[in-house]
Amino acid sequence: MTVMDLIRFAGGAVWAHRLRSILSLIGIAIGVGAVILLTAIGEGTRYFVLAQFTQFGTNILAINPGKTKTLGIPGILGGTTHKLTLEDADALSRIPGVEAVVPMAMGMGRVEAEGRGRSVNVLGVTADMPAVWRFTIGQGEFLPKGDLDRATSVTVLGPKIKRELFGDRNSLGEIVRIAGYRFRVIGVMEPKGQILGYDLDDAAYVPVANAMRMFNLDEVMEIDVAYQSALMVDQVLEAVRQTLIDRHHGTEDFSITTQAAMLESLDEIMRIVTLAAAGIAGISLVVGALGIVTMMWISVGERVSEIGLLRALGALPRQIFLIFIVESVMLSVLGGAVGVFLGMLGAFALTLVLPGLPVFVDEQYLGLALLVAIGTGLLSGVAPARRAIRIDPVEALHID
Repeated sequence: MTVMDLIRFAGGAVWAHRLRSILSLIGIAIGVGAVILLTAIGEGTRYFVLAQFTQFGTNILAINPGKTKTLGIPGILGGTTHKLTLEDADALSRIPGVEAVVPMAMGMGRVEAEGRGRSVNVLGVTADMPAVWRFTIGQGEFLPKGDLDRATSVTVLGPKIKRELFGDRNSLGEIVRIAGYRFRVIGVMEPKGQILGYDLDDAAYVPVANAMRMFNLDEVMEIDVAYQSALMVDQVLEAVRQTLIDRHHGTEDFSITTQAAMLESLDEIMRIVTLAAAGIAGISLVVGALGIVTMMWISVGERVSEIGLLRALGALPRQIFLIFIVESVMLSVLGGAVGVFLGMLGAFALTLVLPGLPVFVDEQYLGLALLVAIGTGLLSGVAPARRAIRIDPVEALHID
């Protein structure tokens, strides 16, 4: 019996019981379709999140106050937060390979002008912020260069708050009050959109010294360091660490995160989430496998005389075994193909119904889903096939 004979024989058996075969492959189709759809949403979300963060550049070190040290007794000794200052930022700006340093202080403040106003995020930064964060000035100019601890009563507005306060007319040179302090508007940012629900266009930017005075701060919440090349990351990272340790009396009481490391962590987390979603959807494949096992088991019982006749004509137990395995795989492959179609159709429908939902169908997951479907068919056919080869041909023909 050749391979084509096996396929024709198994295909005939599947076609002879069309309704039962369709019911059996539905479970596989639903499982494969669900896996493809959920992984498409997961992969789309992963690319979306990574794109959101990479728009701020990758050659950046983020330094935050505080470092947690684990000493073997959880909960007894935790982390201690120490201050990062403008003097620290100034010292970091003199490190070779560092292009710019942006210390940041932030708070919520009411921005008012011409009888209108509301509370928005007020970011205290420096003149280098647009270059480091890859922001663009829409109108006017950004904050002027100068000493970090020099307060200057000028501000740059995000496009959203500018539009709410001044409408379509020019706001440059206008006076606004931010958290009770007077500022002159010297610029308006280009629209940047949102990142993870945070509206970057709904903010006001002031010199970091002004923000620290407005919100009564004696430290900055973060210092961002932009370096020249990705090849210099280790060199700059070590220089930054050593500089701050020396300034903090030999204590490493701060945390440094590279943008590249953060993106790698996010990528790994999103991949795990995607695989977890695929695993949950894959549960329905188990249901489909049980359906195939049940159908094949019943089929063996109904085809006892056929098995006996095949054995009488010289078919070997191995060939009988392969007939039922091929039938099972054929059902699972058909179910898998239908599932791939349904999954891609569902992904396309989602992009039409929810245009903002990131959906990306990865070809790797398509291939993996089909391989899992084939594997499911192989495993599902083993028990019925073993039952078939244990049937005594003489008794089978006697039953007929």
